[in-house]
Amino acid sequence: MTTHDGGVLDRVALNRALLDRQLLLERSPMGAADALEHLVGMQAQAPEPPYTGLWTRLAGFRPDDLSGLLEKRAAVRLVMMRSTLHLVTARDCLRLRPVLHGSLARSLNSTFGRKLAGLDLAEVTARGRALVEKEPLTLGGLGTGLAEHWPDRDPFALANAVRALVPLVQTPPRGLWGRSGQAVHTTADAWLGRPPKADDAADDLVLRYLAAFGPATVKDIQTWSGMTGLNAVVRRLGPRLCAFRDERGAVLHDLPDAPRPDSAAPAPVRFLPEFDNILLAHADRSRILTAEQRTHVLTRNGLVKSVFLVDGFVRGLWRLERQGGEAALVLEPFAPVGRAHRRELTEEGTRLLAFAAPGHTPAGVRFDS
Repeated sequence: MTTHDGGVLDRVALNRALLDRQLLLERSPMGAADALEHLVGMQAQAPEPPYTGLWTRLAGFRPDDLSGLLEKRAAVRLVMMRSTLHLVTARDCLRLRPVLHGSLARSLNSTFGRKLAGLDLAEVTARGRALVEKEPLTLGGLGTGLAEHWPDRDPFALANAVRALVPLVQTPPRGLWGRSGQAVHTTADAWLGRPPKADDAADDLVLRYLAAFGPATVKDIQTWSGMTGLNAVVRRLGPRLCAFRDERGAVLHDLPDAPRPDSAAPAPVRFLPEFDNILLAHADRSRILTAEQRTHVLTRNGLVKSVFLVDGFVRGLWRLERQGGEAALVLEPFAPVGRAHRRELTEEGTRLLAFAAPGHTPAGVRFDS
């Protein structure tokens, strides 16, 4: 059991704790690699969002700070938590991917179980590993290569079996700022020159989640990680944790020395990119957005839109509009925004525009109803 009951934390208190741990109350002097590890990676279905996510969190962040990590093989893009593409440090790839193996295997079975039924998946992964280590391949190319041996099977399902069961990293130029390239894959072992660790215990992952996203329920941790059965892990960690309750009475686990700012702590406006983990890391997301807002931010086809925060909470969407040589930042508030916050959003939005659309003539920040 956790060590003590620390009382009730309301929605605003949880919001401020989350923002502090997510480096959103004040920009951090951390470097890009340290921030990636503190945040336990950044969701990266598209190449650009992690750059904007670090820009909004770090003081003086430059795109080359992250591109350089990818080029030096100090950071990689691969499937991690929730079976989704993340950008993590090389060290976290090797030490955390084994912890997630069971959940990735279950997700594979849920999605492609019928199409893979009866196959020797060890043989499939061995052949897939050999193919991508010979030459980095797209998922389509990997599926085509595997289908030569299993011509009666769905090539896409075969490729995804390898991606789920073998840590496949996407090689640059994919993921580099201002450059494009197909998502081609090789194994983490081949790319990083060393194999993932054998330890699959979830203890460290849970502690790091709480440091970046807590206080949180077990269900929150499971939602973020895609794992199940974490009650036993939290019980085992009990002497190292403390406990609170939310306004509904749910038990929130946390690290005793983690920051929990006062609810009155000011929260500056912030712009968050598509797929930002702060919007996906809890089963109960009311500490950052309402249930109604969630339907506008998280789409049915799995997209997570770019949002802006006012006083710590989601207040609307934003997007870049590029036309000719100009670029504008367009804000769509969910409700009227006061004059002081509009001014703050315009100032911060102007800085975002300069970062996100270099080489374009800035056409300003526009509010759409």
